[in-house]
Amino acid sequence: MNPFPEQTLSAPVERATERALDKLLFRKLMPLLIIVYVISFLDRTNIALAKASIAVDLGISSAAYGLGAGLFFLTYAALEVPSNLIMYKCGAKFWIARIMVTWGLLSAGMAFVQGETSFYVMRLLLGAAEAGLFPGVMLYLTYWFDRKQRVRATGYFLLGVCVANILSGPLGGALLQMQGVLGMHGWQWLFICEGLPAAALAIVVWRHLPNGPASASWLTSDEVREIERRLAADQREEEAAGVNNHRQRQMLADRQIWLAIAVYFCHQISIYTLIFFLPSVIGTYGKLSPLQVGTLNSVPWIAAAIGAATLPRLATTAARCRRLLVAGLLIMAAGLVIGTSSNPVFGMAGFSLTALMIFVVQSTLFLFPSSRLKGQALAGGLAFVTTCGLFGGFFGPSLMGMVEQATGSIQNGLWMIAALLVAAALAGTALRQGQEGRG
Repeated sequence: MNPFPEQTLSAPVERATERALDKLLFRKLMPLLIIVYVISFLDRTNIALAKASIAVDLGISSAAYGLGAGLFFLTYAALEVPSNLIMYKCGAKFWIARIMVTWGLLSAGMAFVQGETSFYVMRLLLGAAEAGLFPGVMLYLTYWFDRKQRVRATGYFLLGVCVANILSGPLGGALLQMQGVLGMHGWQWLFICEGLPAAALAIVVWRHLPNGPASASWLTSDEVREIERRLAADQREEEAAGVNNHRQRQMLADRQIWLAIAVYFCHQISIYTLIFFLPSVIGTYGKLSPLQVGTLNSVPWIAAAIGAATLPRLATTAARCRRLLVAGLLIMAAGLVIGTSSNPVFGMAGFSLTALMIFVVQSTLFLFPSSRLKGQALAGGLAFVTTCGLFGGFFGPSLMGMVEQATGSIQNGLWMIAALLVAAALAGTALRQGQEGRG
């Protein structure tokens, strides 16, 4: 039953009611989800600032660092699909809280690594613990928002990465300066102080995150029915466009899914290259303290936050989504080329240009596979796209570490990453949403 029948509400009043519901959903859901993602990224990427310190204290080389940074993504990617299917069965509240407890404790445990082997093992365990968070939230958003609002919600969620990288620089730099406190190294304090809050936040998630609209105490029955009506309307449109509720094997036959994976793979190579190696690039700009390096490392992520907060709303149609995606990838490539400049001002401007479009591309890209799937296939499909794409998170840092060790220059690796982004932009021109026909 439609709780807002057209014959009893004028169009302006109905639109005002819909806007009020949208605001309520964003206010109640997005702040907590963003905080969760902020803490997860702090824990996932804090080794970037610890790189120089652990190289001195533990003798970990650039190649070993790059491999360890990337190993996180092997277990993370391998467990994405089963993790998302478990969440689909047991509910978001329990599963997201479980993820947070295990990754927080393991992240804090990074303080006790002794060398390359334990470094590798802990990174693998951390990836396994955090697996499923991103695709789980992507699935969770489909319980609440229709397609038009979901791109906006995804953009806000990805702000968590920007906020994490803005905070991680000054915070990590300050923690590194706790060298010698209670007989521990600064990098040990970095891992402990940034890891334990995740386990504590899990309690908040358990108490305040509803599994879906029907279990949200802050929604009226009319509001729940309105959400259901919107999602049902979305589903009818997708069915009319030929969107399948097919099995996982049938999903694998959709060439559009594989095209989205290829684009996402290149995108992930670039983002994690920037995250894990930008502090090292900044370190070549002169004799800087850890706090100064960390503070400068925050600058491009301010640009990323601006892009994520403002540009995804332009993706209002399938054609605009595609244009925004392709333009974003080309801008990212141009930024990396500019970033290879030895001039610190030009270099930071280039990296900021790349960062500006990182989450614009990511939030727009996920509209393509999600428009072609529904039901359990949507849960498994989003996780599958994320899984395959995240192998770029392994490939990028590993490649950069080997290039740096072999050539003594990080800049050479940046040229290769820029070329991959251009290839991704070319592939992106062929992406189609469900209503544009199946690939």
